[in-house]
Amino acid sequence: MSSKTSTQQIVLITGATAGIGRTTALYLAKQGRHVIATGRNTAALATLRAEAEASSLKLDTVELDVTSADSIARAVASVDQLTNHHGVDVLVNNAGYGALGPSAEITDAEMRRQYDTNVFGLMSVTRAFLPAMRARRAGRIINVSSLGGRFTLPYFGVYNSTKYAVESLSDALRYELHAFGIFVTLIEPGAIRTNFESTALSGVGAFDQSAYGESLKKVDALSKRMDRVAAEPIVIARAIERAVRVRRPAARYVAPRMNHMVLMLKSVMPTCAFDWSMRKMGYLTPKDLGLTGKSVPSALKA
Repeated sequence: MSSKTSTQQIVLITGATAGIGRTTALYLAKQGRHVIATGRNTAALATLRAEAEASSLKLDTVELDVTSADSIARAVASVDQLTNHHGVDVLVNNAGYGALGPSAEITDAEMRRQYDTNVFGLMSVTRAFLPAMRARRAGRIINVSSLGGRFTLPYFGVYNSTKYAVESLSDALRYELHAFGIFVTLIEPGAIRTNFESTALSGVGAFDQSAYGESLKKVDALSKRMDRVAAEPIVIARAIERAVRVRRPAARYVAPRMNHMVLMLKSVMPTCAFDWSMRKMGYLTPKDLGLTGKSVPSALKA
């Protein structure tokens, strides 16, 4: 497809092969944007491109692994060609994943994998596409965070900590880039019906023999029940579209909006009460963990 027209916004989306990213790519293209959808799965990108072409949408695809400097450099070169060296007007940092489990038992290697994608990858892609925005004194960076960037859920400790990092970095970028005409916005999804939960929980079997094994099985079952009432990805796509469209986007968009109630509830609940609710949700009571009636070794007392 050809280069930028005088009025058409160019939007690059990372992690666009499934879930929120894919839905957002098609939605923004239908709203008249030139979308550049990126991801690692070339077959999924080809399917997305074919679907867009069937509807005469302006959507290009570029292979991009956010954890690879070489891949990012190739993607920047491809985008320069696609846009006649204009670059992107809007960068949507959506790529991310989580692997859940007891925070003290997740390996260093797994923690690094999550940080490499969710934090370092996000910043590497931002650095790569920022110079063109800064030179034009215009642009938007939209970082897909999570409600889990505002509070932590049991077994989500490592994943949530990456989103806390994204929240802080986005705040700093918002301050630092404002003078260049660049807006930085956070999107904070709640429970969304994607393959995130199934992927995140796919490795919990590794903890079957740990003290948390039975609790994690219950969390897995609860997650499947909650998925039935989760919102569809289009809710997040609409929030992103608003951040792309409005003259002065908000610093944060919570979606679905009803999740503002969750944040308000947390803000007024005593910490001990909120902690109790989180332990109940994570099946982390002594009874759930099979600790009822068991004595504490004397070395651990005091």
